[in-house]
Amino acid sequence: MTTFLYSVSASADGYISGPGGDMSWLTQFLGDVPDPGPILDRIIPRITAILCGRTTFDGDDPHAGDPEKEGAFEGQWEGPQVLLTHRPIESPPANLLVRHTLHEAVETARAVAGTEGLVNILGAGVARQCLEAGVVDEVVISTLPALLGGGTPVLSGAARPYGLEVLDETPSGPRGAHIHHYRVLRR
Repeated sequence: MTTFLYSVSASADGYISGPGGDMSWLTQFLGDVPDPGPILDRIIPRITAILCGRTTFDGDDPHAGDPEKEGAFEGQWEGPQVLLTHRPIESPPANLLVRHTLHEAVETARAVAGTEGLVNILGAGVARQCLEAGVVDEVVISTLPALLGGGTPVLSGAARPYGLEVLDETPSGPRGAHIHHYRVLRR
């Protein structure tokens, strides 16, 4: 069965980007250590597809312009990406599959990921929609020691709360980063 994972780096006050989608706050934490830790070491190689929304796709990559680090997981991942959007994309890359409804995007991601694959969900809006549709199986949150005071929260506007079961967690790493791996509890 395909696994759907929402993974995100967040500030201690729960924001994944600063005001206006600013991702520059992450640069102080990127590239500190060549080894991202045991949780991410296990997860990144399992990712067989990415599902993201337009805000994330158009977003502020802290490594934009650096061909070695630009892209998902600091350039460590390549593969099919499914984009959920209503706006047209001019000259999409070959690995980008554009879909216009959540159902189409989820089914396309599931198909390209394969039955044993892992779909990594990027973007708070798409993650919320996937949670509400009962699609998200796991969540990984890398909490970083910064306070942004505003921006895009890890989750906003959900119709209800979601229980999580801890699967794994890492102790504080360099500069106080802490990674939590959860299973989403089904009602």
